[in-house]
Amino acid sequence: MLADDPLGARREGDPGDPRYLAAFERIDADPYDELIVAERDGKVIGTMQLSYLAGLSRLGAERCQIEAVRVAASARGQGLGRRMIRWGIDRARARGCVMVQLTSDKSRADAHRFYDSLGFTASHEGYKLALS
Repeated sequence: MLADDPLGARREGDPGDPRYLAAFERIDADPYDELIVAERDGKVIGTMQLSYLAGLSRLGAERCQIEAVRVAASARGQGLGRRMIRWGIDRARARGCVMVQLTSDKSRADAHRFYDSLGFTASHEGYKLALS
């Protein structure tokens, strides 16, 4: 699912690459990270990562970063992504987070409309610097 769109196809590699397993194991071992999987009939149809970030701002409040949201092509348009994001928001709220944040590539206009419809606001400009 990571490579199942034009952006992902350019940046992802062989699913068997051992770096994916190493990243999975590191995330799985970290109590401040969660990998969420949606299944249907024993098949993975959705994934996302929730990372809980400590911060000094907002009185030392914790925030939740939602990353790597993916829905299988066969399950798109059925409301799964909306249910996943709402579940993630509820999970962050139950943990005591004061904010949920995410980033979305500027070219993903449909994703932006989707996040807007869930109540997110594009309140900040994000910057990235590739190191490799």
